[in-house]
Parts: sequence; structure tokens; C-alpha cells
Amino acid sequence: MNELEPIRPHQAGPLDAPDLERLRALTPARILTGRAGGSYRTATHLELRADHAAARDAVLAGVDLAHDLGETFADRWGLFEVRTRAQTRQEFLLRPDLGRALDDASREAIRRECPAAVDLQVVLGDGLSAMAVRAQVPRLLPLLHEEALARGWRWGRPFLVHRCRVGVLNDIGEILDPAVVVLLIGERPGLATAESLSAYMAFRPRPDHDDSRRNLISNIHARGVPIPEAARRIAALAQQMMTLSTSGVAVKESGILSMPASNRKGLDTPPVLPGSRPLRKADLEA
Repeated sequence: MNELEPIRPHQAGPLDAPDLERLRALTPARILTGRAGGSYRTATHLELRADHAAARDAVLAGVDLAHDLGETFADRWGLFEVRTRAQTRQEFLLRPDLGRALDDASREAIRRECPAAVDLQVVLGDGLSAMAVRAQVPRLLPLLHEEALARGWRWGRPFLVHRCRVGVLNDIGEILDPAVVVLLIGERPGLATAESLSAYMAFRPRPDHDDSRRNLISNIHARGVPIPEAARRIAALAQQMMTLSTSGVAVKESGILSMPASNRKGLDTPPVLPGSRPLRKADLEA
């Protein structure tokens, strides 16, 4: 045998599939990236390093209302700033409980500046990604306002909570008694994106409420839930809460959720990779 010949003939695998790029486009995950020996290729490794650095920056940064969202935007929506009991960003990361409660001055500011007993109260929170707030809120907040107007809802004055955790919903409900509170908060960043926003929602939240009384629409970003769809879903879920007078595990999103055409392409006829075949009914009954 010639030493230069392979021991066994080459067999086609996933990396030889003609639709590899289409498969990669279906997910932000790093799939089928190839390897160099037993490691990632250099380009993939450098991308991981860069994404990890972006995630760390997102967690450690705060939101500067005027700089990040713009003075014009802040003035248009009457945004003002309040804080939780976490005094520093480091304390916020080490003591999640302090990020769930507003400090005394902030409670008074909210009581003074915001109308009580509205139908929809939107709150902005930096959470674990200030980058998400900067990237998504400028487009999402106006669309939520349009949804509220179309339904004839009373709209509360929005505000920004610094060093914010999800549990702050309970303080806001106690102070203002809105029908539904929507907290737009930065998600903990991963290696796929640091700009993912979540919308946590609750019907008349109170200090003794836990996560089972809340609903969530997550992954609001360019490669996830598109902003127009997020606005529609938030409004529809708020409508269900008002109709049922409850939130959390008792309320579920209904209807078929849409998907961007770019992400949906090819899902109706998934590719069959070498050595595989489509699922058959008999497979499911085995």
C-alpha cells in the first residue's frame, strides 16, 4: 500500500453538504465551523474571544440615558431615572436582592412623577446588558405606545431603573397599581449576542408575588424576535392579562407566532445530510 494513500476512502460528511451555509444561517450557534487538529480554527477562536469580551462589557456597563438613548428620545417620552438599593454595579452583581427593591428616594420620585392606576406601565431596566437597552428600546417603546393607543389603554409615564432586577416589578405595582407592568430589561449576554432584551410582564404585581406570577417574552434582538413582532406579542399578552385578571402560569400566549422569512427559509423542506433520512411515522411509533 502506498503510504500516501488514505487507509479508507473519504466519505462525505456534514462539511461537504452543499447547503452548509443555509444550515448555519438557521441559528446563531457556532455549528459546523470546522477545526484545526483538535481545536477551533483561529478565526472561530478569535470570534469567541471577541464575543466573550462584548458580553463582559455588557454586564459591567450601565445605561447613560442622555448618551445611550439620546436627549431627544428621553424628552419625547418623559423618561426620568430611578435606582434600586444596589449602590454600585459590583454590589448589584453580588447582591441580586438589592436590585429587586427601589430605594426610598426613587419610590417617592415614581409616586410624584407617574400617574397611578393606568392600564399599561412600561419600565426600562439596565439588568445584565445595557447594550440591549441601547439597541432595542428606541424602536420598541414607540411601537408599544402605538399598540396601547390602538386599544384605548391609559399609558403610564415610562422611566429607567438603574441596577435593576426583575423583582422590581413588585415595588412598581405596589406604588402605582397599574393593570399591567412591562419591564424591558437587558438579558444576561451570551456568546451569540450581547444585545438581547427581555419583556417581563405582570398583572397588578405586589410585594409577595414570585416568578410564577410573571410572563416573559425573551430574545428580542436582530437574530431573535423582531421588534415589531415583540410589540404585538407584548400587547396581545397584556390584553389577555387584563381579560383574565391574572398573569403568570395561568396565562399562555395563543396563536401561531410568525418567523422572519430569512430564518424560515428551508424549514419546510429540511436538507437530508449524507447517511441520514427524513423521519417517518414509524420512527415516532417505535
